[in-house]
Amino acid sequence: MRRPTRSAGDAELVLHVRNEIGESPVWLAGEQALYWVDIPAGALHRWRPSDQQHTSWRAGQSLACIAPLPDGAWVGAMEDGVYRLTPGAGQALGAERLADVEHARAAMRFNDGRCDRQGRFWVGSMFTDMSQAAAIGALYRMTGRGADLRLTRIVGDLVVPNGMAFSPDGRTLYLSDSHPTRQRVWAYDYDIEAGMPRGRRLFIESLPGGRPDGAAVDADGGYWICGNDAGLVYRYTPDGRLDRSLRVPVPKPAMCAFGGPGLDTLFVTTSRPAGAAPHALDGAVFALRPGVCGLEEPSYVG
Repeated sequence: MRRPTRSAGDAELVLHVRNEIGESPVWLAGEQALYWVDIPAGALHRWRPSDQQHTSWRAGQSLACIAPLPDGAWVGAMEDGVYRLTPGAGQALGAERLADVEHARAAMRFNDGRCDRQGRFWVGSMFTDMSQAAAIGALYRMTGRGADLRLTRIVGDLVVPNGMAFSPDGRTLYLSDSHPTRQRVWAYDYDIEAGMPRGRRLFIESLPGGRPDGAAVDADGGYWICGNDAGLVYRYTPDGRLDRSLRVPVPKPAMCAFGGPGLDTLFVTTSRPAGAAPHALDGAVFALRPGVCGLEEPSYVG
């Protein structure tokens, strides 16, 4: 099996921020800007390459993941539900609750999430204390608007749901469990009409190094998965073969997303472990040149 690894020099530093858990990067083509979150800080960040401007807004609780809305606002999954988020003046982040969630236990939160190709919002939940290894996490689907909005539990028995991505035609859903006791990636047949995953099969038994974290899919169907603790981002072909590995100069890449004018840049958010040196790049955002293009992230349409 071919396992090429490029050097750390291939990673370009985009922004030296100290995200504790930098996640959910989304490139917004209409603004030509990259958005992402820092989960524990409850922060939404934006960076514009044209003028190098970095802006952030704060929510009142942890903010796990985001998906764009057609009107410029965001869907955001927080601790106790899913919200409509509106960036405002003075770092204020307006939050209107869209859907409550009944977690299996107290001290749970949402984690990885995104929209499918049809504009339904999918998000996973987890027990905040990962040392418990509690398989009480679940995968939820949000559809509808207003009085018709529904948040439905679809898949259970997860510890830390992660690595969610959809194939270019929308007919395959990828999902990982990044907890040390699992560390697998599965593929599901995805019914695009019903919005239902079926026929789960093992896609990646284990990464060459690190735990599977956040992911993205390119226009050719390649699945890009961050190897947390390994400092690598891997690309797998649709038939599950490791195709290439790209290095970032910190150990904890958390999630990746395609962006830039041609969607040919792979942005990577990272996490900052406790005890990291003040000058260390852990928590920063990086850019890779993967040699392939990505797809625009779908907006939530219900």
